[in-house]
Amino acid sequence: MGYITELRKLVGSRPLIMAGACVIVEQGGAILLQKRTDNGFWGLPGGALEPGESMEQVARRELLEETGLTAGKLELLAVFSGEGLHYSYPNGDEVHNVVTAYVCCDAQGEPFADGEEGSELNFFRIDGLPPVEHWNPADRPALNAYLDKKEA
Repeated sequence: MGYITELRKLVGSRPLIMAGACVIVEQGGAILLQKRTDNGFWGLPGGALEPGESMEQVARRELLEETGLTAGKLELLAVFSGEGLHYSYPNGDEVHNVVTAYVCCDAQGEPFADGEEGSELNFFRIDGLPPVEHWNPADRPALNAYLDKKEA
């Protein structure tokens, strides 16, 4: 998160508009979630856009960095923004997220938690997801849209 870190030096904790991407990895009827180190919630691998990157590049980079998995085909789920994506980090930094969510059904590699952003990784069956109040707030819209799509 180099670009955002540099901005924070200039603006402190003031709200930033932060564009980023996340990936819902499907495997054997389950999806991959990571337990975040900053807030203890279960969330999706993903992160902020760096200058010059496309959203798909962000999704691929963040998935690899946070899980060790290499994304194959990425299917666009949706782009999320608005009031529900305002978030205050535990350190007081505020963001208004604009999140591009992808679904990947053919990720390759052995998943591992990076220990920096995620303390553990787990594949959860759709009927066995952690309770919604344990989901990372910024990932709730993408997870809900994914579940709605699965039910349709």
